Amino acid sequence: MAIVVTTPQLPLSFRFAARTRFQHFLAGDNAPVVAAVEALAHETEDFVGILLAGPEGSGKTHLASALVQTAAEVRFLPLRSLGDKALLAIETAPEQGLVVIDDIDALAGRRLEEIAMFDLFNRLKAARARLLVTSSELPNRLPIHLPDLLSRLASLAQHRLRPLPEFEIRTVLVDRARDRGLSLSGEVLDFLLRRYPRNLGALIQLIDQLDVASMAAQRRLTVPFVRRVIEGGQS
Repeated sequence: MAIVVTTPQLPLSFRFAARTRFQHFLAGDNAPVVAAVEALAHETEDFVGILLAGPEGSGKTHLASALVQTAAEVRFLPLRSLGDKALLAIETAPEQGLVVIDDIDALAGRRLEEIAMFDLFNRLKAARARLLVTSSELPNRLPIHLPDLLSRLASLAQHRLRPLPEFEIRTVLVDRARDRGLSLSGEVLDFLLRRYPRNLGALIQLIDQLDVASMAAQRRLTVPFVRRVIEGGQS
């Protein structure tokens, strides 16, 4: 699915990865967090804001993407992807509906962007809009320099994604592989989990990479073949 984020001078097109809807997220112990994020898709009478924290590969961008694809009126600001266009995107974001800000860590130390984000928070709150912010850490551990912005972040409802236990990670990987017509043996799964312990995002990307390599080489997935793909060769 493609979604277009536009500002007066900034047309940007984003294509979400496959299987990034809410129904594709294996919640486990994170079910209450997923429910809270999904509820932001619906209109509210007052301002509602959530800060969703988690390490790389925990699924926070998956949930942000799922929310954007579910809500009727939404502005998506993937700050790390926007790069030097982030300031304009923040300044021109609308005050109504839902705003989803992914990777607020990307603003750390960028004074103009931090000030613009603080102003956007104030506008959204005054307009009784809805807001989702994702970050690697909770506000008290974020390297944001502007105290007022940190205060606004701390005022949001704070949720932290818990890592999935290994057996659930295995389920996700087997399902992902099956969707692509691949068979993952227990031996290959053990190898992948030793190489990328609990980093679900990296593991899912690797399954996609292995799918392409397997088709190109007409090879089934074995530990030696997977090792060669990871190390940069496929022969």
